[in-house]
Amino acid sequence: MFAEAEATHAAGWFLEHAWLIPVIPAVAFFLIIFFGKKMPRGGSEIGIAAMLASFVIAAGATYQWIQWTHHSEEAIDKTLTWWSSGPLKFSIGQHIDGLAVMALVLVAFISTLVQIYSTEYVRGDRRYTHFFASLTLFSAGMLAMVLAPNMVQFVLGWEIMGLCSFMLIGHWWEEEANARAALKAFFTVRTGDMGLLVGTAMLLAVFGTLDIGGEHGINAMAAAGEFDSKSMLMWTAVALFIAAIGKSGQFPLHTWLPDAMAGPTPVSSLLHSSTMVVAGVFLVARIYPVFHIGLDINVAGHHFNFIAVIGGITILIAAGLAFVQNDIKKVLAYSTVSQLGYMMMGLGVGAWMPAVFHIFTHAFFKCCLFLCAGSIAHTGSHHSFDMKTDMGGLRKKMPVTFVTWVISTAALCGVPFFSGFFSKDEIIDSAHANDYTVFWIIGLIGAFMTTAYMTRATYLTFFGKARGGAAHFVDGHEDHSHDAASDEVHHDVDGLDTHAHPVHDDHHAPLNHGKPLPFAPDDSPWQITAPLILLSFLALVAGYLNAAPFHWHSFEHWLESSIGLPIGEGGIPEPPAFEWVNALPSIVLVLAGFAVSLFLSKKVFFNDEKSPFKGLTERNSLLGAGHRFLVNKYYLDALYEGVIVKSIAHPIAKAAYWVNQNVLDGVVNSVGITGRRTGEWVYRNVDQRVVDGAVNGSGATARGAGGVLQPVQSGKVSMYGALLFGAAAVGALVLVLVNS
Repeated sequence: MFAEAEATHAAGWFLEHAWLIPVIPAVAFFLIIFFGKKMPRGGSEIGIAAMLASFVIAAGATYQWIQWTHHSEEAIDKTLTWWSSGPLKFSIGQHIDGLAVMALVLVAFISTLVQIYSTEYVRGDRRYTHFFASLTLFSAGMLAMVLAPNMVQFVLGWEIMGLCSFMLIGHWWEEEANARAALKAFFTVRTGDMGLLVGTAMLLAVFGTLDIGGEHGINAMAAAGEFDSKSMLMWTAVALFIAAIGKSGQFPLHTWLPDAMAGPTPVSSLLHSSTMVVAGVFLVARIYPVFHIGLDINVAGHHFNFIAVIGGITILIAAGLAFVQNDIKKVLAYSTVSQLGYMMMGLGVGAWMPAVFHIFTHAFFKCCLFLCAGSIAHTGSHHSFDMKTDMGGLRKKMPVTFVTWVISTAALCGVPFFSGFFSKDEIIDSAHANDYTVFWIIGLIGAFMTTAYMTRATYLTFFGKARGGAAHFVDGHEDHSHDAASDEVHHDVDGLDTHAHPVHDDHHAPLNHGKPLPFAPDDSPWQITAPLILLSFLALVAGYLNAAPFHWHSFEHWLESSIGLPIGEGGIPEPPAFEWVNALPSIVLVLAGFAVSLFLSKKVFFNDEKSPFKGLTERNSLLGAGHRFLVNKYYLDALYEGVIVKSIAHPIAKAAYWVNQNVLDGVVNSVGITGRRTGEWVYRNVDQRVVDGAVNGSGATARGAGGVLQPVQSGKVSMYGALLFGAAAVGALVLVLVNS
């Protein structure tokens, strides 16, 4: 039975009832499943209404939390006892602090915009209702995890997201590439999830509780050193970080993230901006004292630790892979992996606040970039995501998409005064201030690479000569004809290799059913462009919530109490004071990345065939080898699938097949043969001889008796009278003898 626990503090209604934020979309999931197909808009209205309601409550909770921090920094807990085992009680409910509030409003807001965007993007899809059901439950899982007061609820939300990501990535499962991508994502993440289960069990062993907050919670006990074994805490942190590596696409389990682009673009946007992949970073931020004390001190001293090393490697390898992608969504996917590396590296070098702030700013510009890619495929490139084959010259025909893309790209690259500058540059600056020199250099190199590959993607998409599908659109030859038969064929095809896109009722034409579009005559419909405008605006201004150059630290004030450790001596380092001279290397490298990449893009792509830069990878063996190394993704997929899977999974599969054929089938066959023989014996001896013999014998007896009595049945009345008289005489004689 559930037993309600008293809230630890009296707060505003929204803070007290923040548990409704994940409950509403969870209930909406069931409503969409059972009633969605009967609704006028296929259930999408239920999903949008649910996410809007969650966003309103989250926004109210955010406002009240800001007011709450004026006089208190304590978390607001409200829980119900879920189940108990001996002295241990496990609860479900809410743990509200600055970190939770930030993630709640972020996830609810992004999810709402993605659902509105999806009404146009997947319109006409044969599994339209199921898409919105899965999308809504996906957000509910992330929201439940963010609110978790203990690790049990955390794992619940974590696993809900894993299941929903499998369904959404494989939404168009008829294409083998999509199905394989969904399975790859599921199994890769599940590999890391084993660390979460093991680490959670170890947390219980180390601290005797799974509660996260409170005076006797995991964070407080870790920060106070209330545990018996430091080595046990270290291995607990390692196990939990393995889960974060899998979920947040860190090296070496990052290979699933780009393949996840097989899902519809709204899924890619939601998954890569504020849900799923952020969960691993959120795990480290949520129980940061466990990682800070378990890894930073006990592994390799002050200047290196497991988290920083993995984050630094991830920044560089993902940025390198982004350079050789022709698929615009895969460029953004590797960009996400690289930015997640920045977040992890920030946590590893003691920059908790900049890392969490980068979660916040990254959500807006990365969501916008993915939705821009979807807008291009939806309207400008004839359902293709290939930048080299089907894009180019789109900036004038798609002005809204172009402007929002440029703003979000500037934020991603860390251009001064855009949101990414205020979060990413502070991570780099913190690494330098805290004497993590190697990671400061890695951060600077990553800034250069980010600007370079995004400049390449921007040039290929919006500049130069229009190619392929874009040429039809730019030159005014777009085909507005509608073929219902082709719609049925293409509804479920958005594969990794084909880049086909679901064909909707208007064949992706920018006519909006004959009505003028509110923003641009040739851009995507308003359901797509409106979210782009709002997200790009936030990509521009969100950074000013914690703008160190202007000494604006509102975000830091709202979240400071969520760190779980003191700031300064005995805890994490104090944030460095901002100085423009410290930011100068990053700014210079961003400008250099733009200039170098733009120069090479003009020389290499669609220029004079006599350009010395064309075909360099073919003429130079060293460059060619490097290019192949990147195209083959460092051969990690070949290692995993060709070596590890074959050496482990294939022998296990063969052994299981042998057991199935020789043991299980042998037992089943033996039971079948024995049953058949037993049945034959029962048939011959019991059924035929006993049962049928008894039945036949009784029949023969009845037949014999009938034959004996047959003469009596003559039909003559005189004979019947004589027999009656004789019987009466015999009866009278018997009576006389009895009474004498």
